[in-house]
Amino acid sequence: MLAVRHRGTVVLGADGQVTYGNTIMKSDTRKLRRLLNNTVLVGFAGSTADAFALMERFETRLKDFPGNIARAATELARDWRTDRALRKLEAMMVVADAEITLLLTGQGDVVQPTDGVVGIGSGGAYATSAAKALVKHSDLAAEDIVRESLAVAAEVDIYTNDNIILEQLPSTA
Repeated sequence: MLAVRHRGTVVLGADGQVTYGNTIMKSDTRKLRRLLNNTVLVGFAGSTADAFALMERFETRLKDFPGNIARAATELARDWRTDRALRKLEAMMVVADAEITLLLTGQGDVVQPTDGVVGIGSGGAYATSAAKALVKHSDLAAEDIVRESLAVAAEVDIYTNDNIILEQLPSTA
């Protein structure tokens, strides 16, 4: 899963592969969601059921703090880290709206990437590296950077496939 904020657009992209051990269980999973009247994008990596549970909780927090994804993310991260049941969930999330992109982890991390590029999951580091290079050294739009970067990850990471889905929002940052 990869997020790129570039030239007035924020784009999240993800492959569709779900694995269990070394077995591909599904190749067309949708790892991206739109929340809060299509104003917030969420992507996940890790355990699918855990990620869906976290997305539901994040959506509840968004409703508690409309228009403030940083506060909603901080509240979710606090709950995730301190709640006995939530602590066992194994997933990571990237959330974005028109102004901010954040990485959330079960260790209580809420991180805003300095350059607007962040990837998670087994192919996340490959996709992030490719995206950083393309942002600096190409004239591609954010959508094309995400697509090309995820394609690179699919070529080198056995747990990433090339069934890529993208979602985008206009960005103010």
